[in-house]
Amino acid sequence: MPQLKIVTGRSNPSFAAKIAKALDTRLTNAQIKNFSDGELWVKYDENIRGVDLYIVQSTIPPAENLMEMLMLIDAARRASAYRITAVLPYFGYARQDRKDQPRVAITSKLVANLITEAGADRIISMDLHAPQLQGFFDIPFDHLYASNAFYKHFRDEKLKNIAIASPDVGGSKMARGFAKRFDAELIIIDKRRPAPNVAEVMNIIGDPEGRDIILVDDLIDTGGTFTNAAKALKDAGANRVFGACSHAVLSANAIERIEDSPLKYLLVTDSIPMKRSSNKIVVKSVAKLFAEAIRRTNSDKSISSLFDENGKKK
Repeated sequence: MPQLKIVTGRSNPSFAAKIAKALDTRLTNAQIKNFSDGELWVKYDENIRGVDLYIVQSTIPPAENLMEMLMLIDAARRASAYRITAVLPYFGYARQDRKDQPRVAITSKLVANLITEAGADRIISMDLHAPQLQGFFDIPFDHLYASNAFYKHFRDEKLKNIAIASPDVGGSKMARGFAKRFDAELIIIDKRRPAPNVAEVMNIIGDPEGRDIILVDDLIDTGGTFTNAAKALKDAGANRVFGACSHAVLSANAIERIEDSPLKYLLVTDSIPMKRSSNKIVVKSVAKLFAEAIRRTNSDKSISSLFDENGKKK
C-alpha cells in the first residue's frame, strides 16, 4: 500500500486540516504564492515520489482556486507521485453543464478536461449539481452524499408530521432520497424564472399544511429560489420550515435573505468556507466522510459499499 499524503490549496484549508486529523496524519507542506503580477507559483516542500496523493480544493470562485488545483496536480505528476486524486468537496462550474442557449461554453466539461489533462488519476467529490456530470470525466469518479449527515441531524430534532420539499423540479431526486429516509411525504415547488438569478414561485405540488418541512437542495447561490420556496410553504400553512443545503455558495446578499426568511434555520456542510456566521445557519462537517473515502481509496476498498445515493449503509 503506497504512503498516503494530503495537500491543500487555499480555497478551504481548514476542511483539509479536518480530513488530515480524521486520518491521523498531517498536511503535506506545499508553497502557493502569487507573484507581484498576480501569477501563481506552487511547490511541494517534501518528497512525494511514489506516494498516494490527495489534493483537497473546492473550485469556488475566483477562478484562481481552479488554477491552484491544476498546478498542484501538474507539480505532483512531475514529482512522480504514484497516484493523484483531486478531492473536490465542491465542484465549481457544475451548473454550466449544457448548451442552453447559442454560443455558450459547456464549462463543467471544460473543467473536467482540464483536471484530467493536468494529470489527475481519480476524483472524489460530493453532491454534484447534476450526478450525470460524472460522465464528463474519463477517469474514476467517486460521488459522495451529505444526506446521511443531514438525516442524523434532523432525526435528533424529533420533527413531527414531516414532509420533504424541493425548491424546484430539478432538485426532486435529492428530495425524494430524503423523503425515503424519513418515510415522509414529498413536496415539489414548481417555479418560473423570468431572468437569471430571479426566481418566482408558482405552484406547490403536495400539501404542506400543518407539517414540519425540510427544504433540501444541493446548493444555494443568491438564495432567491430557496427563500421564496420557504415563504411559499409557510404561507401555505406549514408548521415549521427547515433548510438543508450541501454547498453554501451564498453570494451577493444570500445570508441576509436567509436571515429575513421564515426558515427556522439552514443546515449546510463545510464544503465551502462560510463568509460570515449567522444565527440562522448551522454548519455540519463532512470532513470525516471524505476522510473515510480517502482511507478506503488508499487501501483499495469499496466506497460504494459504504455509501449509497441516499446515504444508507449497505
